Amino acid sequence: MSNSKHSNAQIAPSAVALIPLIIFLALFIGVGSYLSYQGVDFAFYQLPAPIATLPAIMVALLISKEKINRGIEHFMRGVGHPDIVAMCMIYLLAGAFAAVAKASGGVDATVNLGLSAIPTSMILPGIFLISAFIATAMGTSMGTIAAVAPVALGIADSSGMSLSLTAGVVLSGAMFGDNLSIISDTTIAATRSQGCEMRDKFKENIRIALPAALIAIVIFAMNSTATQVPDTGDIEWLKVMPYMAILVFAVSGMNVFVVLTIGILLAGCVSLVGVDSYSLTDYAQDIYSGFGNMQEIFLLSMLIGGLSELMRRQGGLAYLTNLVSSVIRAFGSKHSKQANGRASELGIAGLVSMVNACTANNTVAIIVSGSVARQLAEENDVSPRRAASLLDIFSCVVQGVLPYGAQVLLLGSVFNLSPLEIVSHSFYCFALAIVAVIAVFIKHPARQAAQSNGSYSN
Repeated sequence: MSNSKHSNAQIAPSAVALIPLIIFLALFIGVGSYLSYQGVDFAFYQLPAPIATLPAIMVALLISKEKINRGIEHFMRGVGHPDIVAMCMIYLLAGAFAAVAKASGGVDATVNLGLSAIPTSMILPGIFLISAFIATAMGTSMGTIAAVAPVALGIADSSGMSLSLTAGVVLSGAMFGDNLSIISDTTIAATRSQGCEMRDKFKENIRIALPAALIAIVIFAMNSTATQVPDTGDIEWLKVMPYMAILVFAVSGMNVFVVLTIGILLAGCVSLVGVDSYSLTDYAQDIYSGFGNMQEIFLLSMLIGGLSELMRRQGGLAYLTNLVSSVIRAFGSKHSKQANGRASELGIAGLVSMVNACTANNTVAIIVSGSVARQLAEENDVSPRRAASLLDIFSCVVQGVLPYGAQVLLLGSVFNLSPLEIVSHSFYCFALAIVAVIAVFIKHPARQAAQSNGSYSN
C-alpha cells in the first residue's frame, strides 16, 4: 500500500492503469444499484467486495507491459507488504476481542451502566454517549447499532419520542465511536496506510470530533422529551472492565498488538468467571469466530494491496496523484506551502468522500484512497496523522449520511423507518463535516509541525 515518493517519481503516469480500479468500482456500484432498484435488502452488500476485486486484478495483469509471471510477482509483493500484513493481523485481533467481550455480556452490561447513570430528561444525549462508548470499545458501528438500536427503540416507544430522531442519535453515537476507536477497521486502515501511530491519529481526530459531538449533544438535549426509561439491573463492573482497559491502554500509547492481546485475555477471564458453563473451548471458539468475522475485510485488504501495487507500477496512482495535485496547484493561493497544504487536505477529504459514496463502505474507501492520499500528503507537507485523521473523518461523514449504507439500512430495519428519515437526523455527521472543513482552514500543519509529528517511512 505504501510506496516511496522517489519510486513513484520514476514511473510515467498512465490513465489506462486506472481501468482496473474503475472496473472494481463499476462492479461494486453497478450490482448494488441494480439490486437496490430491485428492492433487495442490503443491496450494496450482496456482491462481496473481495469478489468484485478479482476481475479488476485480472485486467490489471492483462494490461501490464510486463510478463504475466512478473506481474503476479508484483501483485504478491503488494499483498505481502508489511503495512498490509500488519493491518490484517490487527483485524484478526480486533475481531477476536469483540467476539469474546460480547460473549461475556459486556455489551449488555455497558448499555445497562449507561441507562443507570443517565437522567430521564437527558435520555437522547445519554443514548448518544452509550452508542459512542460501545462503538469506541468494540470498534464497529454495525455491532454497536445491532446492540443499542433495540434498546433505543423500546425507550422511544415507551416515552413517545420521535423514532427517526432516536435512530439518528444511535447512528450518530455509533459513527462517533467507530471514528475514534483504535480497534476500528477504519482506524486501522487509515493509520497503516499513512504510516502513523494510532495514538497520534486519535489525538488529531478528537480535536475535530469532540466539538462536533458537543454540537450534536446540544441538539439532542434540546429535543430530549422522554418521561421514563426502561428498568435497569445491577451494574456489572467486571463485564465492563475489558472495554475500559483497552481504552486506557490504547490512549497511554501501548502497542496496539499488546493492547488487543490484553483485551482478549481480560475478556476471556471475565467470561470464564462470570458466565455459567463457559469453558476454555468456548473461549477458543469465540476467538476463532472473531477471526472469521473479519474475513471479508481481511481478504479485501490483501487483494486491494496487490491491486494497488499493480496500478502503482503501471502509473495509475501517479496519474491520479498528478491529477489531484494539479487541482491543488490551481487553487493554491500564490502557490504557498500553507495554501497548497490546505488544498491537499481538501483533496484527500474529497477523494475518500467520492470513493465512499461510490462503494457505500468507509473501510473500502480508505483502503482504495490510502496510497494516493499518502502521496499527496508527502508532497504537500501534511503530517501522517493529519492525513489519516482526514481519511477516517470524511469516510465517517459520508457513511453516516448515505441512505444505502449498511448502518442506515440496519437502523431502518430495526425502527421500520425510511433510510432518508434516519439520515436527516444524523446531526453528528453533519456537524463533523462542518467542523472538519473549518479545521482545515483554521490550523494547517506546516512542514515543521509535520516533521515534529513524525515523517513518512518508506
